[in-house]
Amino acid sequence: MKKTINICWLRRDLRLDDNAALYHALKSKNPVLILFIFDKNILADLPKNDARVTFIFEKLTQLKSKLQSKHSDILIEYGTPEKIWPKILKDYDLKEVYTNHDYEPYAKDRDDAVAEFLTSEQIPFKTYKDQVIFERGEILKADGTPYTVFTPYYKQWQAKLEEFYYKAYPTKKYFKNLFQTTRLSMPTLKDMGFEKSELEFPKLSYENKLDDYGKQRDFPAVDGTTHIGLHLRFGTLSIRKAVADATEVKSNVWLSELAWREFYMMILWHFPYAGFDSFKKQYDKIKWRNDEQEFKAWREGKTGYPLVDAGMRQLNETGWMHNRVRMVVASFLSKHLLIDWRWGEAYFAEKLLDYEMASNVGGWQWAAGSGNDAAPYFRVFNPELQAKRFDPKFEYVKKWVPEFGTKKYAQPIVEHTFARERVLKVFKEALNS
Repeated sequence: MKKTINICWLRRDLRLDDNAALYHALKSKNPVLILFIFDKNILADLPKNDARVTFIFEKLTQLKSKLQSKHSDILIEYGTPEKIWPKILKDYDLKEVYTNHDYEPYAKDRDDAVAEFLTSEQIPFKTYKDQVIFERGEILKADGTPYTVFTPYYKQWQAKLEEFYYKAYPTKKYFKNLFQTTRLSMPTLKDMGFEKSELEFPKLSYENKLDDYGKQRDFPAVDGTTHIGLHLRFGTLSIRKAVADATEVKSNVWLSELAWREFYMMILWHFPYAGFDSFKKQYDKIKWRNDEQEFKAWREGKTGYPLVDAGMRQLNETGWMHNRVRMVVASFLSKHLLIDWRWGEAYFAEKLLDYEMASNVGGWQWAAGSGNDAAPYFRVFNPELQAKRFDPKFEYVKKWVPEFGTKKYAQPIVEHTFARERVLKVFKEALNS
């Protein structure tokens, strides 16, 4: 006889504490089985040593151990959601499904399809806000339209922020409603065609950096940023805890960074085309050079511009790049080399451990000038001046580009003044056409 259960489907919320969907599921009247699907639709496009898959695998292993200590477990499946859900219905008498909202284009389509299937089987598909403080239509202009400029958006975001919005969900109080089961099997990385990555993942210990965050965050040689992007991306850290911590120490600069993340998510939700095309549509007229050899030099950190090269080598070696340097390398690719920002965005998507589509696309379009609330097209970062200002002793550069200052170091692949004049001419022609 099939066991009667509800399911809480984890996706990018890999934690048991302070989880909106899990809280509501555990308060329902049926025992709750937690589910995770290694989605072939996503995994098929990833390299076999993708470190993010290892990170997810390790976090799921930890969740299994916690749940088994409570005589429960997590059901971990490998396949496509459209095939996994009918299989689950054969194994269990499923009454309700609980999950948290996901805002990216593929996720929206996936959830619509799953909701349609479950509804056809008379199974409610209940979703909740979890990965943001304010979502979709919660911060809007007076006329009901979404903001496209950050400053007024953030003013309303701050004005609306009360402790109610970042109060943790007390999931632990209801763990007694977890489905009691014997241990369930779990696919290995090898089963799914992946290898264990040797990259080091950032630890969740950021509180001691918040007091000086505003002063130190722009200097790449200083370990002054929080490194929580990966944990927010996969939900191993609750956004509510992050906001509570920022509020407690009055770190307004860090709070604004958390709000930028939500601003870009809201932009992608309301303007989904901006994930793939220029937000300002006239920028799609730009005649990019798209030189393959120069793109290769940029990827490998061999442009002859020390700060750019240090950033790219840091990314390639660690899966992370300092935030200030991300702006510099993005501006350099799109403006100095006139290479389509989408090429750079795709490379970051492949390499960044903390890759989040909304923020990444938003950042690249900001640098290229094509995004909402972007840097104007005539603002062209000078990588040498950026290095002098933010890495004056070349500590960051020397760490990642040891040959800097020797004859072995590459010559600049383009001269700054020439590149600036060229991009201004090309952009002006496109925008005035």
